[in-house]
Amino acid sequence: MASLNKIALGQYVPAESFVHSLDPRAKILVTAAAMAAVFMIRTMPAFLLCGLSIFLLSRLAALPFRLVLRSARPVLFLVIFTSLFHLFLTPGTPLLSIFGAEITREGAALAAAMSLRLIYLVMFASLLTFTTTPAKISDGLEGLLSPFKRLGLPAHDIAMMITIALRFIPTLFEETSRIIKAQKSRGAEFDCGGPIRRAKAYIPVLIPLFVIVFRRAENLALAMEARGYSGGEGRTKLYPPVWRRTDGAALAVFLLGCVLLVAFDRTARLW
Repeated sequence: MASLNKIALGQYVPAESFVHSLDPRAKILVTAAAMAAVFMIRTMPAFLLCGLSIFLLSRLAALPFRLVLRSARPVLFLVIFTSLFHLFLTPGTPLLSIFGAEITREGAALAAAMSLRLIYLVMFASLLTFTTTPAKISDGLEGLLSPFKRLGLPAHDIAMMITIALRFIPTLFEETSRIIKAQKSRGAEFDCGGPIRRAKAYIPVLIPLFVIVFRRAENLALAMEARGYSGGEGRTKLYPPVWRRTDGAALAVFLLGCVLLVAFDRTARLW
């Protein structure tokens, strides 16, 4: 927890690349398709191909692959917990026994698949935030949700809330790291004792963190009201997103890749 300031999730990395230049709506659709494909595949060869696609996308985006890997750090605890849960609680063919608890072949396969799914989901989402500013993400979401305005869906408000949430992820991690450092300077110990004692040690961190979150939310609401914000009605954009042929071609190629990946996964299961 002391290295929360190194967490990359939710940050934007400016660069001159093909991925950065794509329309935000295309990138959001590509991310959604990639996440759907991650949920549909089950075999290890398909997961390896999915990891290769993330590496290739990071190269197209002119991003260090190490930065994309680091974005999965916040979910490592969830990955470990999920893996242990599936390892010891999934019935099947026994592989080995640890202190009377059996690890099955099916449990090991399921633990590996679920762990890779969680990591890949975060990495695909991080590729979106690394290559797209919060303002463009908001414009892209609003553009994709605008056809549903006729059904009463507040497209602009939903896009604004999602964008604000993504924008404040790095800020919250930074504030958490600052609180932990302040508590350590007063003699708090976060790395001593068992899991229960460590969990109790973080209670003094959560209370001021919640106070800061509500204070920031109130300040943001006051700032938006002071600037005359009243929703999306009548708002115009200085640089509206423009859909180009390259955006459609990139979306079509990636959707085809997702379909081929799922088809390859189905074929691999028959082997």
